[in-house]
Amino acid sequence: MTTLTRAQLGALGEQLAVEHLSSLGLRIVARNWRCRYGELDVIAEDADRTLVFVEVKTRTGDGFGGLAQAVTPQKVRRLRRLTGVWLAEQEQRWPAIRVDVIGVRVGRRREPELFHLRGVG
Repeated sequence: MTTLTRAQLGALGEQLAVEHLSSLGLRIVARNWRCRYGELDVIAEDADRTLVFVEVKTRTGDGFGGLAQAVTPQKVRRLRRLTGVWLAEQEQRWPAIRVDVIGVRVGRRREPELFHLRGVG
């Protein structure tokens, strides 16, 4: 794999995450939604109408810590705030919501690895 910029690496990770979610039967509702408080990477809906807000973390290794270190309590609070802002803008309602994190590790010599943590916040 050639050297990717941070933006390209992030876009690759998000695309792999979307493909993973789609393969699980989730319908993608929105990608890269932004407001003044930040960004939600992926918003999806599963078969039982649970709305899933997905934070995607893409890394080339574990030099900055693994997935657990990337999702701090502060990050979870920020994601919950963003989900509240997004939901307030919607006319539709969902019976349940969930925040997931998908970690993608892109190495130079092997296929990307994907880790999916459900219900982090």
